[in-house]
Amino acid sequence: MRRIWVVVLMSFALIACSPPPPNYATTKLVTERRHTLYENLLKLLPEEQQTSQAAQDEARWLADTAYKAAAGISRVNGSNFPGWFGNSLVNLKRQDRGLCWHYQHDMYRELRRRHLQFFRIGCCVRDQGHASEHNCVYIAQKDAAWPHVWVLDAWRWNGRLRTTNGDELDLDDWADLPDIELLLSQFYTEGHKWPIEHWYVLRDVDGKYSFFYSEKARKGTQVRRMYENMQKGAISHPGSLTNY
Repeated sequence: MRRIWVVVLMSFALIACSPPPPNYATTKLVTERRHTLYENLLKLLPEEQQTSQAAQDEARWLADTAYKAAAGISRVNGSNFPGWFGNSLVNLKRQDRGLCWHYQHDMYRELRRRHLQFFRIGCCVRDQGHASEHNCVYIAQKDAAWPHVWVLDAWRWNGRLRTTNGDELDLDDWADLPDIELLLSQFYTEGHKWPIEHWYVLRDVDGKYSFFYSEKARKGTQVRRMYENMQKGAISHPGSLTNY
């Protein structure tokens, strides 16, 4: 009997760690979480903007896209293990994607698909420069400064989004990353048309990380896998840049 329970628990853990299924973001629980994030995003805005239909539409799109994109990115990454275990497999070159900054770049890419009037997308980090370093993206009111934000973490639970109120962060541990945001923004402009399978930074021929358009990256195997994924994506979600 004990062995049966062990097998059941292990099976449940594997399912919970696998990329979320295509219907994940439309389940009752996640639909409720999307609405909660929508409400929290609206509260970032000045009171006179919160009743604006345009602001509400933008907040709704951001909240819905955040949960859908997190799950979609995980499916593209193809990792069956979340967090630090997934990191180990990437570092051992057993899988291509799964580091926290991979998710940061990818979430940033997805949330930049719309021109934003009331909000902006930023990047942040916890424990910068340490072994426990953890990178995320955040959503802020257009003119607001860090940390009056909502932090989005798609990495820790492998595509099952976690959100954190920036005002509750320990600022001795967490910091804004304006330089990373500036770097990403110059490529992923608002309204860009890159597909979800696109990777801005990947392993090059020397096993180091380089921009996808660099000469060394173009000689590596990971860039070929990226373009293969893009070709498969064009078949699996024809007419759409995303798989969600």
